Amino acid sequence: MSDADAIDLTVTYAMHDALRRELAHLDRVTTAADRDPRQVLATAAGWTLFKKALHAHHTAEDDALWPPLRQNLAGRPKDLALLEVMEAEHAAITPVIQAIDAALTDPGAGSLRLGQLADALTRGLAGHLEHEEEAALPLVRRELTAEQWGHFSRVQARHIDRDAPLLLPWLLEGADEPTAAGLLARLPAPAYAACTTRWIPAYAALDRWSPDTTAPRPDTP
Repeated sequence: MSDADAIDLTVTYAMHDALRRELAHLDRVTTAADRDPRQVLATAAGWTLFKKALHAHHTAEDDALWPPLRQNLAGRPKDLALLEVMEAEHAAITPVIQAIDAALTDPGAGSLRLGQLADALTRGLAGHLEHEEEAALPLVRRELTAEQWGHFSRVQARHIDRDAPLLLPWLLEGADEPTAAGLLARLPAPAYAACTTRWIPAYAALDRWSPDTTAPRPDTP
């Protein structure tokens, strides 16, 4: 098996799809006319889960994907410049999220300001995900070794595992059957049993983008 064949991007694409799904929820919340979007986001589990998942994904890439890829691309300035752009796009997203959180606690920040920030987040993150899929992931498949990809996958899994009872069902929501089966097959037997019998049902009962919701905390295996 070649290194490219060993690089399975299932989790990455599932994460991207889930983030896009949550951006659509964010848009619906911030454009709804029947409730205060500031109060919804300030107390909705969906906003917290979105931030946790995005932080886990981007931190893993910044710590364990771009550095080895940069090492492999030494002497190739055009490809190295792409990695600089990936990291810059990550860095540009964080202040927007921080601004949204600040607006939620600022009595002077109205729904219009929140909507503008949500639009900026959607444009920035959606653009980044598309850019990564079109330019960076093909480079990853060509240039990263199987060992390096395995290390990144383990680092990303550790970040997700910190909130596995929440983030695994979140990641699985809306995934097609092959993707869901592939994600579940990666789990150790205790985590698989917990996910299928406890975590997914608890998550399914959570109306996470409604106000005054709290994320369930099922026991870890």
